[in-house]
Amino acid sequence: MTVPAPPARRGPSAVGRVLPLLLLVALLAPMALLFVQTWRLTADDRDLASRERLGVEYLRALAPVTHALVDAQTAAVAARPANSEALTRAVEAAASVDARIGDELRTRERWAGLRARIEALGARGPADPEAAFTAYGEATDLLLALHGKVRETSGLVRDPRSDSFFLQDASRGLPETVVATGRLADLAVLADRRPAADRNRTAAEIAALRVAVLTPAGNLVTDLRAAVDSSESADLGPSVLTPLDTYQRAVEALAAHSAPAGRDAAVDQAQVAGARLNAQSAARQLQPVILDELDALLAGRLDDLDRDRWLTGAAGALAVLLWSALGAVWFAAVRRARRPAAEVRREPDGAAAGPDDTPWQPTGVRGAEPRRLQPAGPARGPGSAQWGPADAAR
Repeated sequence: MTVPAPPARRGPSAVGRVLPLLLLVALLAPMALLFVQTWRLTADDRDLASRERLGVEYLRALAPVTHALVDAQTAAVAARPANSEALTRAVEAAASVDARIGDELRTRERWAGLRARIEALGARGPADPEAAFTAYGEATDLLLALHGKVRETSGLVRDPRSDSFFLQDASRGLPETVVATGRLADLAVLADRRPAADRNRTAAEIAALRVAVLTPAGNLVTDLRAAVDSSESADLGPSVLTPLDTYQRAVEALAAHSAPAGRDAAVDQAQVAGARLNAQSAARQLQPVILDELDALLAGRLDDLDRDRWLTGAAGALAVLLWSALGAVWFAAVRRARRPAAEVRREPDGAAAGPDDTPWQPTGVRGAEPRRLQPAGPARGPGSAQWGPADAAR
């Protein structure tokens, strides 16, 4: 008697096998896109902050050059020997900074032109005050242009944060005010030596320089107060506001002393010189404070960006591990689905035996030999073989 085998299980269809893979890919694609975009934006922000710190370093090196050049101009206009050692040290320090980061900030050409002009002024020595005033004015114009070049190529002018943006804008107004205060005080000295026919021209020049002093100084005060208001740092206000007030009072005093009381009144040279020294001293105290605070903000931003990059990388690695685990589960499921529905077992002699091909055994008899099926007829006992002849005679 043959026992029918159970029906084989149907394997999953092609759509059922491919659909999990499509879901895995659909899950991985947006995660990969998000990771790449986040990593790229973080890298761009980090590169910008790094270049801005280079710009701050360059501006810090240019500050002594600015003050020393303005002092040399004042000495030349007054027809006395200038302190060339201070200017030489400042130029050498700025040259070392330019040699190190000038290529990245693209300042090599401008610095070379400015240095050549400064060295030419030092070699000339005291000359005609009017010629010295003009020559130093051209040199300081090149210096201010270099300040602007550094701020532009370093990305400081495009800073995305409000507090650091206002600080970098204040760093622009400070050297402009220092140069303008030196020119205003020196022009007040030259005014007494000019002929009466040039009095109107001199008064117009002094008025223009007074505006050149007050305008960047007012912008600087506005920028620093805006930086303090928008900053989350608790140290920015106390460190900036005190020297800022001193600087503002000194600049206002210089502008007041440089304005004559009447049309024919002369300017008090002693008061102008004293106000100029106070303004430049306040600027020397304020400039490193601005640059230090700006550099601290940029350094903190770099730390935050590094932490974000680390978190982004860790999240990306975790996503890859999870996707790999899901892929392994899907691959194992596909392999199981490709096996036969009924496992084929092998006998020792190599013949195949299905799960329902076991020979029939009598009920309740364990280990008995399988009995061959008998033809249909009356049942016979074990002793029916010896009564066979008798049955035939009967």
